[in-house]
Order: sequence, then C-alpha cells, then structure tokens
Amino acid sequence: MDDKSVNIAQPADKLRYLSELEVFQDLSPREMEELNRVTTLSTVPKGRVFYRPEEPGEVLFILKEGKVQLYRISPEGKKLVITTLGPHTLFGEMVLLGTKTHNTFAEALEDCIICVINRSDLERLTLGKPQVTLRILEITGRRLRDAETRLENMAFKGIPARLASMLLRLAEEQGSNDITGLTHQDLAESVGTYRETATQVLNDLKAAGYIDIGRKRITILDVDGLTAVAEN
Repeated sequence: MDDKSVNIAQPADKLRYLSELEVFQDLSPREMEELNRVTTLSTVPKGRVFYRPEEPGEVLFILKEGKVQLYRISPEGKKLVITTLGPHTLFGEMVLLGTKTHNTFAEALEDCIICVINRSDLERLTLGKPQVTLRILEITGRRLRDAETRLENMAFKGIPARLASMLLRLAEEQGSNDITGLTHQDLAESVGTYRETATQVLNDLKAAGYIDIGRKRITILDVDGLTAVAEN
C-alpha cells in the first residue's frame, strides 16, 4: 500500500475498538495493550489499492469504517468481484495461514479507517491463543464458501437469478432492505456481467414490483418475489 496517501491517526478509542472485535476476545488485558501498541490506525482514501496479486503479504488489515472490495482481473481484463467488505471485518488474513503472497486485489470503495497489524507482531501475540487462529480460519472459511456459492451461481444461473441472489445477500449483510452505496457497475462486476445488462435486469425487477431503484440505492419491496427469482 502506498503510504504517501495514508494519514496516520491515533484516537483514544483504538484500544476499545480492538477489544470489541470477536477475533481478539480471548486476549488478556495485557495482551490487548500490546496489540494496541503495535497496531497502526490509518485513514485511506477511496480508490487506494491495498495490495495486488503476487505481492508479498506482511500485514493484517482490520476495517473500522468504509468499504473494501476484493476482486480479480481475468487475462482478458474483466473484473470479477470476490466480495465487498464492510466495517469490523478482516482482510489480508491469508498471510497468517501460510500464504506468502496475495491472490486478489483489495481496493477502498470509500474513504476508510483501518487498523494495520504486522504479521510477526500478531503471531507473537497469539502464540498460545489457538482461539484467535481458529476465528481467523472461520472468517476465511466463510469467505471461501461465499465465493464458491457465487461461482456456482455464475455457472448455473442466469443474470436475473444472480442479481436477485446478490441483492438478498446484501440486504441480509446490511440488516436492511435498503441497499446503499453500490452502483450498477458494482453490481454487474459482482455477478459477472456488463453494466448495461445489469441495468436492464434491475429495471425488469423494478417493473415487476420486486425492487425500487434510486441513486446508489436499491430497496427490496417484495422479498418473497425476489427470492423466487433467485431460485430460478
């Protein structure tokens, strides 16, 4: 990551934020103080790429505020979104599981606040704390299952079903039927299609009464109807 565009901040609530994360709940107060000491809190502007495929991974990122997108680029130059992460999530965690290099791009979709922890510091702190490693494995496992489901949808489902599934998943993740912050281009890249196709399908879903569309906002009006589309 290019440090020239990162402003370092050290707010008093950093320790409280770290202690609230489930992944670190088994650390003692003394270990949490040490974690706080070796963790850097940074602000990162929208559009900054944290890492690219084949780059060595030496740090774990924790997203405090903002959104980060993990994606790959095909040999033909087509973007395939793996997942979009919101606050209180980890990324770059594969470097803690024996992988020396990254296999995706990670890019800030919004201005972000992140915590950065050096791999060696985290490994030292979590030595003898297998619960922390297990939680990181659980996070990685869920992410892999989500990616597999998305690939399965792309292989066996049409664009309407893919988009409907994506909207339902985003609504569940955000805890609201109002899905905000994503453009039609973002949604198209997430389901492996072109923006024009995604826009047409979204308009069809709107005409059917399943959703309403605003500026960077989609509201699910009929969950059952959209679920039926997703299952086709």
